[in-house]
Parts: sequence; structure tokens; C-alpha cells
Amino acid sequence: MGLILFVFATINIVDIMVKHNKIMSSMSSIMNFSLIIFFFISSCFSLSNGAPHPNNSSYESFLQCLKSQSTPPDPKISTIVYSPTHNSTAYTTVLQAYIKNRRFNTTSTPKPTVIITPTKESHVQAAVICAKKLHFQIKTRSGGHDYEAVSYVSTEKNFIVLDMFNLRTININIANETAVVQAGALLGELYYHISEKSKVHGFPAGVSPTVGVGGHISGGGYGTMLRKYGLSVDNVIDAQIVNANGKILDRKTMGEDLFWAIRGGGGGSFGVIVSYTMKLVKVPQVNTVFWIMRTVAENATDLVFKWQSVVPAIDEDLFIRLLIQPAWLNKTNTIRATFIAHFLGDSARLLTIMNKNFPELGVKKEDCKEVSWIQSVLYWANFDYKTTPVKILLDRHSDKVNFLKRKSDYVHTPIPKSGLTSIFNKMVELGKVGFVFNPYGGRMSKVAADATPFPHRAGNLFKIQYSVNWNEGDEKIDYVNQSRVLYSFMTKYVSKNPREAFYNYRDLDIGVMAGTGKKGFDSGKVYGEKYFKGNFMRLVKVKTAVDPENFFRHEQSIPIMAAGNGKGKSKKMTKLV
Repeated sequence: MGLILFVFATINIVDIMVKHNKIMSSMSSIMNFSLIIFFFISSCFSLSNGAPHPNNSSYESFLQCLKSQSTPPDPKISTIVYSPTHNSTAYTTVLQAYIKNRRFNTTSTPKPTVIITPTKESHVQAAVICAKKLHFQIKTRSGGHDYEAVSYVSTEKNFIVLDMFNLRTININIANETAVVQAGALLGELYYHISEKSKVHGFPAGVSPTVGVGGHISGGGYGTMLRKYGLSVDNVIDAQIVNANGKILDRKTMGEDLFWAIRGGGGGSFGVIVSYTMKLVKVPQVNTVFWIMRTVAENATDLVFKWQSVVPAIDEDLFIRLLIQPAWLNKTNTIRATFIAHFLGDSARLLTIMNKNFPELGVKKEDCKEVSWIQSVLYWANFDYKTTPVKILLDRHSDKVNFLKRKSDYVHTPIPKSGLTSIFNKMVELGKVGFVFNPYGGRMSKVAADATPFPHRAGNLFKIQYSVNWNEGDEKIDYVNQSRVLYSFMTKYVSKNPREAFYNYRDLDIGVMAGTGKKGFDSGKVYGEKYFKGNFMRLVKVKTAVDPENFFRHEQSIPIMAAGNGKGKSKKMTKLV
């Protein structure tokens, strides 16, 4: 699916701390229980019988089908098809190139029968038609930042990966302040090309340059400007999608219901996104960033408590992310809180705002760095904004690939100081799992919960990401279980009924699609309502209308309507082709 969810909109705690020489740690891997579930529920998940086995005949069948679907005939079609039996070395290189979580790069990880790397839209159409004809599940990958590898690993025996990395054309039009971006482009490439054309335009999306545009936007997408301009999907004005019949649709031909669904309803459920048309946003020539660390001994508990109520209500030009991480300092286990800011304005105005609203943090002039918008992108991506060439954003592999696990929560009411103390003690006890707190408010409180499938708007103070990374070699510690223990410990402090989750922080622990019909719907509802709350049923109705055979499916896709699950007459669908 086209949902490479990092992020997108994600920050790597350990890498940030390493960059600032504040923490060094070498940890390693162990497989987790959710991965076992992920690999072994295929018997109840597959939709088709008699599908071909993953051998050389599958490759030949796919190649012949693609050739037959190419109009006019494409003599180079074989160069975009990879198989472990036909061109194994190239197959392995292509498969591993965009794996961003080493938990899913092992000899036991299920591998696709075929990988297709389209270079034009007609290749995508042909791949969809052939996958359907030959009874293969199709997975779409646009960048690899998919926390549970749903875009390139499957519980079904016979699946292909449609890797979009060749489809990454970006057209910037400053005159009408838009960008048309193909799904295989990365955020860094988008930011670079915007900066080439303008110093006063940007786009509100994630901080990791190697996140794929297709997946990031399909799950919502956010970055340091979300309090000013909302989510990435709030700024998408058109799209192209290949549907289950192999047709290319734009906003006009797909209709408003499907257009609504693909802006935050997750990738891999409705079709293959080929491109998005985005509205660029204005950014000032002078931006300001700062980075301030405090330990518990330096009043971090009080500062975190104050942050919860102040920052979601502060000037919408200001975004202050909060990292909370166990640390070993002065021969003592403690907690360190790191406040990282991006302000759309100069340092003088920022200091006025901070001194009025959050003087306890003690931000000083020397803490503030005035930068351009594109330099703020480098800063948040962990590069030295003064010395690093902006062209680093074109490096599709500038990030460090690690073993990792992520989870998410939303907070509606401030966690009391006593609760924070208990949480910090638990984190120290566990040893490694950290938090990323992302403030809401501003524009996020002004957009209706049903304006897009992304429902987590007004009423949320901040979003929590549970974050743990480790390196190969340490097999004695189960870091995945650590994240689950902390998640369980947080239950009384976070949202309830449902306990909400962020789709782009993919987490198979909260539910997995199992079976078809009513069983499929019921299992999909478990995670679907956590991700989408009251928008879940509308997504189901759109899915049922556009893909009634459930061709586009994965472990956390939107299910189709089961008989008897409709309540009353559904809203009339508009041009759902």
C-alpha cells in the first residue's frame, strides 16, 4: 500500500540525542509477538483460491500479462519486473533498498513473489489489472517508512510489491502556489524543489526527508507547521488514483467521497495513488528554532506539566515538540526532557511569546537560531543547517536504518504531576522506550473532525508517539515488549472509548484484519475506530462502493461492508467509479 507511515511525520529520538552528543546507546534485536501474528494469520486473510505459487512461472505469467496490457507494446517492460527466481540479485537489491525497519529484513520475513517498479502511469494500471487477474495481493510502497512493513510484507502467500520509487516527478508552480507530486517522491525532494523556486513557500509535512509522499499523505501527514496550516491532507486539492479496474481517476472523475477517503483514510484500501496536487503555504523569510534540555533534577517534571496546557494554546506560529527519554547521567538513571521548537517568525517575537506564556522554560536569545524555512527543515532532520548543502535532501538514503517499534496515543486532559512522576519512574525501570509529544491546538482545533478521515482534531492537547530503536547484537532485551508495557501503563492517562491511535504510526498490536465477511468487518472495526473514530463507517461505505471485491487489502485496511452491518440508508455516493 502507499502508506509509508513515518511520518512519516516522525522523529528519531536516539538519532537526535546522538547528534547532539547527549546520549549513546547500542542495543539490539528480538522478534516480537505481533510479528508472529502478522506472519501466521494468512490462512484466514486470503481472499482467493488456486493462486499461483511463487516460482518462476509466476514471474513469466506476470511478465506476459504486463506485456499484453501495455498499449502500445512496451519493449522495456521486463526491466521493471523482479523475481527471486529470475533476477535474484537485482530483486534483493530493490527489495532491501527501501526497508526502513530492520525487524522486517530477515531471512524469515515473507518476501513478494514479484516486485514491479513502474516508470509510468500505464505500468501501474497494468500491474493492478494483472495482479487481479492472476489472484495476487498487491502491496504499494512509496518510501519504506512503514513501521510494521505492511507496504512490503504480507500474511498472504502470494503477493507482489508495487514499488513507486521511479514515479517521483515534482512540478512546482509558484504562480498559483501549487505542487503536483508523484507518490514515489520523498518529502526531502519536495522541500528541495520548493526551495529552488521560492524562499517564502513551504508545505506542511513530516520532518524526515526520506519519508515517501504517497504513504505520508494517505495517512494524514503532519509536521512542524500543523498548528498553523493543519495536516498535509488539509492542503491537498486534487489527486490521481488507479482503481481496482485499472482506471486512472482524478478528483472530478473519482467524486468527492473517494477524494475525501484518500486524504487520510490510509493507503492500500482504495487504489494506488499516482500523484497529489498540493496547495503550498506561505512561510516567512526568517524562522526561528531552539533546542533546550532539562532533567528531572532541573525541574523537568514541572516543565512537562506546564507544557501540556500552555503549548496547545500558544501562538499558532509556534510548534514545540517534547521528547522524553530515559538517560544515564552522573551515574544515575533519570529522565531528560527535550523541547524542540519551530517558530514562523523572528527570535524577538518568539521571545516575547515565550516570556509571556512559558517563562519557566527560560528560553534566552542565545538559545534561538534564526534560519530560513529550508534551513529549519535541515535542522529538524538532524543536519547541521549551517554547513550541510541543501542537496542532502535529494539523498534518498540519508537516514540510518534501525530496528524499531512505535505506538501512539492521544491526550485530552493534562496528566497530573503525580502521574508524570509515576510515568517517569516506569520509563527508568524499563530502560529505553521514549516519548515524542506533539502539540495540537491552533489550526488543528478549527478543522471539523469529519472534514477528512483524520478525526483527531479539537479536544486533543497532544499526540504521543512511543519510540524505541535498537541495533543488532543485543538479544537479551525485548524492546518491543517494553513499548507494550509502557503503553499499558499509560491507559488511565490517555483517550478512551475508543483509545485513539494515529494511522501513520502503524501498530499491529491494536488489531489485525482476520477473515472476510462479518469476521473481516468486525476485526477491521477494532483498529478502524481507533484510527478513524466516527469516520470509520463512512470509510467502509466508500470502500464497499469502489472496491466491493476487496481487491485492495492488507493487515489493517478498511474492510468492506458485511451483510447486516449497515444502519439505515447510506449517504449517496458521488461518482464512485
